[in-house]
Amino acid sequence: MEVLLNVVLVIVTAVGMEGVAWALHKYVMHGFLWVLHEDHHRPQHRGLQKNDLFAAFFALLSFSLISGGVLWRVWPPISIGIGMAFYGIGYFLFHDVMFHRRIPGLRIKPRGAYLQRIVRAHKLHHQNSDRHHGVSFGFLYARK
Repeated sequence: MEVLLNVVLVIVTAVGMEGVAWALHKYVMHGFLWVLHEDHHRPQHRGLQKNDLFAAFFALLSFSLISGGVLWRVWPPISIGIGMAFYGIGYFLFHDVMFHRRIPGLRIKPRGAYLQRIVRAHKLHHQNSDRHHGVSFGFLYARK
């Protein structure tokens, strides 16, 4: 039973991270931490951006939850950290690899209605969003 609960916690965390990412993107990245996110909307080069600090923060948080849970032999933080890591992998593959093509030589083509829908939503976000106004703040979900 404990294994099932931890698998559910991984899934709930991975899915719930979209809501966390949406709110963070809309109210923090396009709010008081625009100074870190602005270079993502106005890239000068293809290397690292200040915006990458957000991904680094969540990767560190995920790693800390997993390693802390292992160290203290407590499963819920491990499960939450794994769920966050799964979301981060999806975010990286969609946002950095498929959409922005930030990894030279690695291409993922948006095949299927779901991937094409989130690509259109993210394209709309980059075309119609600045610090104070914006649309489509999600990363891995977009309405039909």
